[in-house]
Amino acid sequence: MTINKAALLLLIVVLSGCAALARHTLNEQFGRPDPARFDTPRPPSPGLSYRADVQPILEHRCVVCHACYDAPCQLKLGAWEGVARGTSKDLVYDGGRLVEAPPSRLFTDAQLASQWRERGFSPVLNERAQTPAANLAASVMFRALQLKQSHPLPETSVLPATFDFSLDREQSCPRIEEYDDFERRNPLWGMPFGLPGLSSGEWSTLRRWLEQGAPFEGLPPLPAHVERQIRDWETFLNGDSLKERLVSRYLFEHLFLAHLYFDSDPEHHYFRLLRSRTPPGQPIDLVASRRPFDDPGVERVYYRLEREKETIVDKTHMPYALGQARMSRWRELFLAPDYRVDELPSYALDVAANPFIAFRALPTTARYQFMLDEAQFTIMGFIKGPVCRGQVALNVIEDQFWVFFEANADDAQQQLGDFLAREASLLKLPAELGSDAGIIRPWREYARREASYLQKKSDFLTRFTATNRRPDLNWIWDGNGRNPNAALTVFRHFDSASVVKGLVGQPPKTAWVIGYGLLERIHYLLVAGFDVYGNVGHQLLTRLYMDFMRMEGEFNFIAFLPRDRRMAVRDYWYQGASEEVKEHVYGRLANLGSETGIRFQGDDPQQEFYTLLRKRLGPVLDHRYDLPTLGDAGLQNDLAALAELRGPALSWLPELVYLRIDEGERAPRYVTLLRNTGHSNVSSLLREGQELRPEENTLTIAAGFIGAYPNAIYRVQRSEIRALAQAIKDLSSESDYHALADRYVVRRSNPRFWEYSDHLQQTHRSRAPITAGLLDYNRLDNR
Repeated sequence: MTINKAALLLLIVVLSGCAALARHTLNEQFGRPDPARFDTPRPPSPGLSYRADVQPILEHRCVVCHACYDAPCQLKLGAWEGVARGTSKDLVYDGGRLVEAPPSRLFTDAQLASQWRERGFSPVLNERAQTPAANLAASVMFRALQLKQSHPLPETSVLPATFDFSLDREQSCPRIEEYDDFERRNPLWGMPFGLPGLSSGEWSTLRRWLEQGAPFEGLPPLPAHVERQIRDWETFLNGDSLKERLVSRYLFEHLFLAHLYFDSDPEHHYFRLLRSRTPPGQPIDLVASRRPFDDPGVERVYYRLEREKETIVDKTHMPYALGQARMSRWRELFLAPDYRVDELPSYALDVAANPFIAFRALPTTARYQFMLDEAQFTIMGFIKGPVCRGQVALNVIEDQFWVFFEANADDAQQQLGDFLAREASLLKLPAELGSDAGIIRPWREYARREASYLQKKSDFLTRFTATNRRPDLNWIWDGNGRNPNAALTVFRHFDSASVVKGLVGQPPKTAWVIGYGLLERIHYLLVAGFDVYGNVGHQLLTRLYMDFMRMEGEFNFIAFLPRDRRMAVRDYWYQGASEEVKEHVYGRLANLGSETGIRFQGDDPQQEFYTLLRKRLGPVLDHRYDLPTLGDAGLQNDLAALAELRGPALSWLPELVYLRIDEGERAPRYVTLLRNTGHSNVSSLLREGQELRPEENTLTIAAGFIGAYPNAIYRVQRSEIRALAQAIKDLSSESDYHALADRYVVRRSNPRFWEYSDHLQQTHRSRAPITAGLLDYNRLDNR
């Protein structure tokens, strides 16, 4: 042991000495680095444009792995400022973090490259003497791209184990002084990592750009009509009355992650809503806070629209349209009703982290309808968001489930709002403890409050149904006959998830019905109140609390079933779970004393309820992912053979596959294969692998694209679909899957990978120009 420690110490000393020598050599050759070199970009020379020539290459070859918080080494390449910021060896995702970490959000926590140097980020561009030779030799970015040109991928279908593609792999973030040693040790780790290199034209363009000092001409000016709309909306959002200020605070805390755009803007410029110390008409002075409800430190904040500077990537893209109809709708919901706001709520966490206290002055029906109007966006904040990964966070939900919503009836919502206001002390959320939270004592207190809340809610519902009407189909929001947000499908892809409009796939094992109280709590738990930089206590409390939210949504669904069948459904959903857990779904803690108001006819009320819901919501159901949209009955029948697959064979499939279907001269068509893993229950934090039920695995086939992170891209001829279905049905080992992959998978080692990728990305964005963004390749298999 002593010898090993000594050897390790010697290695550290040697490597440190090598880095120091390399730094000295670079300083002698090119001068000392200037951390402020990229605080202001130099303009490009004639014949080379960052936006027209460089950015498309970075987006389709680099941003597909370097975006969001899961960008390796925090190198975000979706904006020139991200390239200038460089890399950090600090981890954003750290489930064992004992104390909160300082946030490192691009465009938020620092603005200039020199400020990022003060925060420990290292440059990937040359910050020394600005000569062509120095701009290449002293650039990590150039060296990484050159390394791939000098050492292409080995000619093998599956890359060797020296390529670690796991999300939790050890980070290699060499500084320029360390790069010689990095190259010697890892000659195959050039960029793009574990994918084919750039074409000669792409390589030539990026080399020329780096040689010229990475120039950037800035963003083009906004059209005059867009500027006018910005002024109109900033005026609307910054009214002076207490009522207007409270409404704007509520809107901001729900839209701070949105990519806002104007519905009359054909170019779809995107903006983010933020808090500024300065009013409209003045330059934005950003209030940079961990959470949208943190104390801004000024007497008044102003809500401003700032242009989105980063490339739109699917995994963080949550578009939200603004326009005259939207402004009128918000006036109707929040400003026209006759109510008073006598004072603004404080920003103290025990108030600000609890929306039932902070916004109790706003009508419950208005708050709920605001969230319902764009329910997919609201749920997307929980499911998609900027966090970008989290297997521990997502093992709280099933792989596929449907979501419905309680109707927003005035009488019921008024009584519900009064109930929530009375019981607000029981609805406290982990964010009230900040980002440095304990675990055991707070968790016991939250569990006690939840148990008390469920009992009080059960009593409230029993009294309400006794004096009003029993739960029936009229309790379910029908989208007012025109809104497709009334029915959603959620898919979990192990450590990521997706939410789409419509009832996609076969009827799922479980479903949720969400009302205002639950919808608001989840938002303030997982979106407004969650801090990815928080300590292990904050992250764990958030995950454990989300168990309550899932079980409440499932209780709301079960309450529509006949009383004598509710326990049986609960027990099937929670096979192997403790009685204590089951009581939170339906039983001693959560229950409804009244019978359902629905007249069920058959022996399977859950499936019958699904059928009734389909009929009720039929006029508003979104069908874009249904196979008939492909317009080919024969193709539908062949794909149906895939959708019928069940059982353990599916365990060998990736979670999320994009299937490209080629047929002669016809343009390729795409469908998504979503593996839905069977679970006995999803109530265990650390035993997911022990709670699997492979015999319950199913496969959903959706037209087009669902998800942001493909695990694999398959390519088949139209005539091969049934053969693919048979090959999947016959899977029983990893070698079986390897043989399947040899026939159908476009592996990351495929020399034509980028050709297939470009077509897939272009098709995805052309099918959904507003909702789609660049897909991410961080989770591509190597099998």
